[in-house]
Amino acid sequence: MTPAKKILHKYWKHESFREPQAEIINAVLQDNNVMALLPTGAGKSLCFQIPALLKKGVCIVISPLIALMNDQVDSLNKKGIKSIALSSKYSYEETITAFDNLQYGNYKFLYLSPEKLQSELIQEKIKQLNVNLIAVDEAHCISEWGHDFRPSYLKINILQKIHPHVNTIALTATATAKVVDDIISNLNIEKVSIFKQSFYRNNLSYQIKYTEDILNKLQQLLSHFKEPVIVYANTRRSCVHISTFLNNHNFRSGFYHGGLTFDEKSTAFRNWSNEKTPIIVATNAFGMGIDKANVRAVIHLNLPQSIENYIQETGRAGRDGERSYAFLLHNNNTISDFKKIIQKGLATPKICKEIYINLNKFYQISPGEKPDQYYDFILQDFCDRFNLPVNITYNAITCLEIEGIIEFLQNINKSSVIKFKVNNDDLFLYLKRNPNTKKIIQLLLRTYGGIFDQFTKVNEYFIAKKLHLNKTDIIKSLNQLNNDNILIYNYYKGISKIKFLVPREDNYAINNIAKNINKRNRIKLKKVNSVIEYVENNTICRSVQLLHYFEENELNNCEICDVCTTQKPTKTDYNIISDKILKLLDNNRVLNSSDIVNSLSFDEKRILETLQFLLEKRIIRLTSQNKFKKQ
Repeated sequence: MTPAKKILHKYWKHESFREPQAEIINAVLQDNNVMALLPTGAGKSLCFQIPALLKKGVCIVISPLIALMNDQVDSLNKKGIKSIALSSKYSYEETITAFDNLQYGNYKFLYLSPEKLQSELIQEKIKQLNVNLIAVDEAHCISEWGHDFRPSYLKINILQKIHPHVNTIALTATATAKVVDDIISNLNIEKVSIFKQSFYRNNLSYQIKYTEDILNKLQQLLSHFKEPVIVYANTRRSCVHISTFLNNHNFRSGFYHGGLTFDEKSTAFRNWSNEKTPIIVATNAFGMGIDKANVRAVIHLNLPQSIENYIQETGRAGRDGERSYAFLLHNNNTISDFKKIIQKGLATPKICKEIYINLNKFYQISPGEKPDQYYDFILQDFCDRFNLPVNITYNAITCLEIEGIIEFLQNINKSSVIKFKVNNDDLFLYLKRNPNTKKIIQLLLRTYGGIFDQFTKVNEYFIAKKLHLNKTDIIKSLNQLNNDNILIYNYYKGISKIKFLVPREDNYAINNIAKNINKRNRIKLKKVNSVIEYVENNTICRSVQLLHYFEENELNNCEICDVCTTQKPTKTDYNIISDKILKLLDNNRVLNSSDIVNSLSFDEKRILETLQFLLEKRIIRLTSQNKFKKQ
């Protein structure tokens, strides 16, 4: 047994590697730089964890998501492998202690966000470590052509400057050839061994369903699955709404989104994982690090941001190798809404210039001036001052950071929290004595679940908008409720930092970067159009379309997607559907087309065609209520 296999068996209890894990691990152990392009669920983390355990020293892992870092660190520590994830919660003293442990305490892994890596203290401490490997997870974030481009990823090549003789492994689940080239170039690594596995999933049936009634279609689909399902929605509010709708219709579901507290996320995940609530309705905040083998379906209720996102999210179904499904429900409204949202979020050079000028006004910076300091920055306060939409303002500030006009240190993971201290009876008495608090208390109770049991994140701006007040009024009201011992309110300002990197020259600064901004917008729109083309193309096999996007050449029809099965209807198929319909109509039952479609697992179009055939043959008839009945 090789040393790598011994480690695999000792800590992970597996007897063998998946293809091509062993080859990647060997390349890393030979001190080669490696680019690993493996689909979701292929076991990318083992490709750097095992060689790091076989080498002396510490492996530095760059990862974009705190939740994903914490999951991996918790998993390693449970196995007895000492690991640390440095996050913003670490004080100066705790950071020093953490690096002492890394240097002298036999720790093997240091997980960092790319933003945290920019700290001069962190860089100085890394210089003192014996680093055995640099692992860059979700490496597509380094490319403008990648689907989750992060400007901070462009700065992680500082690790190569600090430890120039340490090899690097970059890993991603989704990348085109252009993105792979960008990753290698931006990381500044040479002589790279590239490992790529096909995105083809022979057990995953891609199904694009047009429907005017998405919630009704969702119920129909869910009724066919007893094993876990992930339903993706595009907003936090819709996750809560859809989960509530499903529970009211006798489905067991929970919801998950970025606005939940840590405890709420943990509970939602645990209930889904142990199948207490086998359906989870989530934003794309749910999924990173999820490795549940028997997810039988992933259902998208909105169009994903890119084909790369779609591949990652649908790839969470069927990891046990059993037949599984990836449904995407759409209609004309969902596609037009998708286009509008993307267009509204594009930061054009004109918008970037407006935001840049307003930033200078905000901090009273004169033309030609370049202050050498960091300014506190609260995005919502800035937007309120100049009457700007938050989303596009954030995108414009990100553009300015990418182009080196400003430095933007974000601190967006904390929110204000509240928790009610009194019971319902005491709250009722308080409302009788203080009727002016009725509206805000009712809104809190309607909007935030579990608010009596645990601390819950709240958004003062959202509350203010709902009550047609300003944020200051809401903070004042919540503080009053806190002082009256009705609830506990911990206010968090959400302060980020901004630093101006060039002297103020409004026209020059923006004209100089306009070409790059337009280029990135074209890239984003191209990705959006690829998604729309995929959804609307019902003549080419879904798997073939997806593989073509990732420049794979061996393209054979999957035979199990909606396109393949619709293109090849057989007489046997129609006979089976006819038998099922007639059984439903036995004993003088009268059903409308929606009832029949919801009761059968076949393609809706085929069911309706079969109903028409049975009508023409006078095997069934329509009643005066436009329902179907056997002759």
